[in-house]
Amino acid sequence: MIRRSVSDRAPHPVARVRSPRVTVLAVAAAVLACVANFATPLALAQALEGKVTRITLDNGMRFLVVRRGTAPVFAAELRFRVGSVDDPGGRSGLAHLFEHLAFKGTSTIGTRDARKEAEILDAMDRAAINLMLEKDRGEKADPKRLEALRGDLESLSKKLQELTVKDEFSQILTGNGAVGLNASTSSDLTSYVVALPANRLELWCLLESARLRDPVLREFYSERDVVMEERRMRVDNQPQGKMYEQLLLSAFQAHPYRVPTVGFMSDLEHVTRPQALEFRRSFYTPNNAVGTLVGDIDPAVVERLVRRYFGDIPAGPEPPAPATAEPSQTGERRTVVEFDAEPEVMIAFHKAVWPSPDDPVFAVIDSLLTSGRTSRLFRRLVLETRVASDVYSMQVPGDRYPNLFGIGATPRAPHTASEVEAGILQELRRLGDEPIPERELQKIRNQLRASFLYPLRSNQGLAGQLSFYEIITGDWKNLNAYASALQAATGPQVQELSRRTFRHPRGRLARSGRRDACRNRGGHSFPGSGRDAAGSAGAHLPASRHVLPEAGENPATQRPPGLPLRGS
Repeated sequence: MIRRSVSDRAPHPVARVRSPRVTVLAVAAAVLACVANFATPLALAQALEGKVTRITLDNGMRFLVVRRGTAPVFAAELRFRVGSVDDPGGRSGLAHLFEHLAFKGTSTIGTRDARKEAEILDAMDRAAINLMLEKDRGEKADPKRLEALRGDLESLSKKLQELTVKDEFSQILTGNGAVGLNASTSSDLTSYVVALPANRLELWCLLESARLRDPVLREFYSERDVVMEERRMRVDNQPQGKMYEQLLLSAFQAHPYRVPTVGFMSDLEHVTRPQALEFRRSFYTPNNAVGTLVGDIDPAVVERLVRRYFGDIPAGPEPPAPATAEPSQTGERRTVVEFDAEPEVMIAFHKAVWPSPDDPVFAVIDSLLTSGRTSRLFRRLVLETRVASDVYSMQVPGDRYPNLFGIGATPRAPHTASEVEAGILQELRRLGDEPIPERELQKIRNQLRASFLYPLRSNQGLAGQLSFYEIITGDWKNLNAYASALQAATGPQVQELSRRTFRHPRGRLARSGRRDACRNRGGHSFPGSGRDAAGSAGAHLPASRHVLPEAGENPATQRPPGLPLRGS
């Protein structure tokens, strides 16, 4: 099974007690040494302007190509603008499940007999649907019919296994030198990543175009069971995952951002292969995808190959966008999650996303509050009053629609969640009441600049950032615009936004509950994250932004980091 991670933005350092991070100065020094030509976001912007080649095919598919480096390798990231926010009603978890299935191969990869296999897959659909309908009768269900249908499904599954070449798609890639083969699903996006030798560029084009053109969703029902187990492990039996899921359900009462990337169990139990194929026809189209290739490759050769392999795949209709808007919140909402674990508190506030001018200011607030041991909340709650053992912040769950700015903390016994909450709210009020010292603000700008530059050192990091901005904002150059906006944020802007956001209980979502010692907080993220986040899917804290999990991955692996640096 491919392991996924859903970080789209570049995380910056987060204050933690148990796993201290490298100091910001050390990180900045390393970054500047490795990226000497990109000393500032402006220099970075100027350098990228002349190095990124955009290729747009007649079917609407876009490719971004950057030639760089001396090693004969390249990184590839293929992203689709589809995530759990696009799951159809009653079919939550479908975007994440399809990501699993995309590795099962095509009609020529992964099978010994495509015709026989197709017959078996159709028979399995009939048996699975009949079994589901019979189980839905509850107490009126016929035990003998249930047993017979389960037997049919098991028998067909064994026949299918005889025809299946297990993991052939992945084995072809790894046998040709692939590393980092992975995929992720967040609230907004689904991503497929890999790094290959430069002389395997045509192989990448062949395989990716094949599974876009002709995917076969073999092993559908067994993979569905895998995802259901993922939900049990990451949400139902994971206190932090359960708590994060309830946070979203309280914060978003109408908008599909409320739906966990891993899906609800009852929906997963009822999803079928025909529904997944219908989902694929709606969202897995060339005009809904961006491919990014970075490394020792010639843009002219890339263009010739992508036109050859992807150019004749028919474009689809414009994918449907969620029509439901979240109504204004009229009062504070609270939820208590009981779990046999340590207590924890999470507080969240509704916020706008880029290109709103508020978004980069929230990134500054994010760093001010929880980035490193000198951050305001860490100093106050962990070092001075010692009411908490840990504190983190996050921007979740996605970047396509208005999202949340959240803060979480673990009380230190014998202190309570109420004491921690009071300390957090007091510090938030101070942000609006007192001017931000220029020295402190400059420190944050330096941190954000380092966070911006650090992921761009690698081919995969640059590919992730470029593809994120291209598919979320429509133009990769917004990466530069966001970087500039971060550096331009001022102390008065932080004060004004803090007063407007944190003093009004209408936007506040506080939840105190219990959770276990399994923490997985990622660093803050810039808009841009899922940051599954999902990692792939799930209820974990979005790992790209600080935080809670996404479907299918561990708690800090849910979303792409924020807009600013959101590449995986």
